[in-house]
Amino acid sequence: MKDLLESLQPGDPDLDLAHAIDPQRLPSHIAIIMDGNGRWANRRSLPRVAGHSAGVGSVRSTVEACARIGIKALTLYAFSVENWKRPRAEVETLWRLLRFYLKKELPELQRNDIRLKAIGRLDALPPQVRAELQSVIDATAQNRGLLVNLAINYGGRSEILDAVNSIIEKARREGRLESLSVDEKTFANGLYTAGTPDPDLLIRTSGEMRISNFLLWQIAYSELYVTETLWPDFSRRELLMAILDFQKRDRRYGGLSNGAYNGASAHREAHLVEAVVTSQ
Repeated sequence: MKDLLESLQPGDPDLDLAHAIDPQRLPSHIAIIMDGNGRWANRRSLPRVAGHSAGVGSVRSTVEACARIGIKALTLYAFSVENWKRPRAEVETLWRLLRFYLKKELPELQRNDIRLKAIGRLDALPPQVRAELQSVIDATAQNRGLLVNLAINYGGRSEILDAVNSIIEKARREGRLESLSVDEKTFANGLYTAGTPDPDLLIRTSGEMRISNFLLWQIAYSELYVTETLWPDFSRRELLMAILDFQKRDRRYGGLSNGAYNGASAHREAHLVEAVVTSQ
């Protein structure tokens, strides 16, 4: 948070929001479903690709803000396995945009010590896209600041299937297939995100109330934040509001909040259960 606060000038409308955030309770990992590029363009009577191009600005500002705030990992849903169904011209334009901005943003990633990774079925990407992506991943591999995961040709169900198959294949190679037993840790280590903590906060733009096959395993206990804002209009301010909302949540992971269940209440409930059972 220190870097963010130092970058804001007196009178900046985001300054009060930034001061309201507790730096000790930041989400470690934020995941974002970047939705609404097409609708943004349609409302302006522009081609859909104009929305995708405008959305790059929100990616840039969000990555920069997360780095300054001190977020450790950011996962962006950039292209799903279902997105291949879109018109060919639109898909090809998306790949051109990705290649262009990977080249353009590399110096900024290096300057801010940001590490880039990609998750998904990357082998299916066009060769030039794969090469450009790998080049930036390799160039930033030693950076130790914010980790940015680009989910490309990604699907949560595909990831789960790939994890299962990789675990089976590894057991087959090691000659222990018949005795194979899988627990949560083993399974998580087979996911694309192995080694990265699960998201604490999942943000979805454009107001849609669904998770769209995104990080199905990893978001089991993520806090959800849905905003009506379309992705090209998503700003640093919107990110700060999402983090503030996250900090108001009582994260119980299936248990009870602190102080909600003490010895006295447990004793009363035990007597109540006994009375109900006796009365049957």
